[in-house]
Amino acid sequence: MFKKISDFIKWIGDHFKGLLFLLIMLILFLPKSESGLKPANLQEIELFGPIMSSEKILMQIEKAQKNDDIKGVLFNVNSPGGAVPPSIEISYAIKELKAHKPVIAYASGIIASGSYYASIYANRIIANPGSIVGSIGVIMESPNFHSLMEKVGISTQVVKEGTYKEAGTPTRKWTPKEREELERLTKDTYALFISDVAKARHLDVNNSKAYADAHIFSSKRAKEAGLIDEIGTLSGAKRELGKLAKVKKPVWKKKDKFETFIENLGTEGVLKLQSYFYGLKSTLY
Repeated sequence: MFKKISDFIKWIGDHFKGLLFLLIMLILFLPKSESGLKPANLQEIELFGPIMSSEKILMQIEKAQKNDDIKGVLFNVNSPGGAVPPSIEISYAIKELKAHKPVIAYASGIIASGSYYASIYANRIIANPGSIVGSIGVIMESPNFHSLMEKVGISTQVVKEGTYKEAGTPTRKWTPKEREELERLTKDTYALFISDVAKARHLDVNNSKAYADAHIFSSKRAKEAGLIDEIGTLSGAKRELGKLAKVKKPVWKKKDKFETFIENLGTEGVLKLQSYFYGLKSTLY
């Protein structure tokens, strides 16, 4: 009995790659559940985890924009933010999408920093009652390894042209001029962030201390500050999108099975490892 079990386990080990390939082929070529049904008229696009790249989200937004069958998009967000350029790319892509069909941003968890920036141009922003909203600010940080390098006996050799070419270096303390240069950069980025938020949310840019300044809001206080439109659940956000899109019988676009399989391998692991405080500190905003 035990020998049979042992032989079976050994067979699985010997043929693991072949079994994995077969599983992927089955996922790819199994009949889709949508066959025979009406075409999807609503689509959900997810922004989960830190924003390090915008390529995948932009591709989904572009496809949704070009698909005449899709009448509205739910932008489901649970992200602490991330890098500046991809956050802005997503934000402006949502703005362009909204010109063609309604978009509702739904905060299913954290909608802060870069992920809030990415959502501001949606027709409406609805947040789960337990969501964390805001953190409108900019941070630039770097470790200073100088003392550690001295203890280990490591030093750097640099050839450069330009006073600020080493600004932000982790190998030593920044000079006052370098710090001043980096402060100017963060202020410029912060001014752009506030300007876009004020424009998109119809807020007073001169009163930005009330809703920006890196404040972290509960959903209730975020609504009072004008950062969101409504507090609700995912099902409520979907119903609201259906109304805006004038869809009487919602048919939600389902993800490709293979795409879902691959995403789940990576995304779930990242989200499980990401703690709340680490998430906030890891953002550029």
